[in-house]
Amino acid sequence: MRKSGPPKGLIAYIVLELLAEKPRYGYEILKEITDISGGHWEPSYGSVYPILYKFEDEGWAQRIEREDEPDRKYFELTDDGVLELDRRREESARKAKEFADVILGFYHVYVAFSCDDRFEVPALDGEWHFDEDFSAWIVEQMIRHHDHYFGDFERVDATPDEFYDAHGVDRDDE
Repeated sequence: MRKSGPPKGLIAYIVLELLAEKPRYGYEILKEITDISGGHWEPSYGSVYPILYKFEDEGWAQRIEREDEPDRKYFELTDDGVLELDRRREESARKAKEFADVILGFYHVYVAFSCDDRFEVPALDGEWHFDEDFSAWIVEQMIRHHDHYFGDFERVDATPDEFYDAHGVDRDDE
């Protein structure tokens, strides 16, 4: 169970991956992360630029000058940055459960706002609602995304314990 927000180091990892593709500047990185999230998440300038400057201080990235855009601060990955990216790829592989916990946790809260009598969130005209229709739309978008990348979605009838056992994953509820 996650105690708070997205997995630590997520933005830094994505920045490293994007710099591995090609040199980039901060705003370009922000827009790319927004695109990767399907437009549902945009980190702030205050999170991306300090990461770029830290990478520069650590020797993982360096600023480069571009004659065609002299006012932009482009960064590219160094050899040490490639090594750091390899390390963070492995570290990120261990965070799949944290990602799932964030997704499932927020969805459970969404449904609670929709159905739990303790919450009285009004349905405002012209706004998203906490109700069955909007909940179904969220699930539908997840299924469509799954279908696009993995093929036709098939329901998983396993309980959480059965699913964990089938995939050799320790259930860590602490």
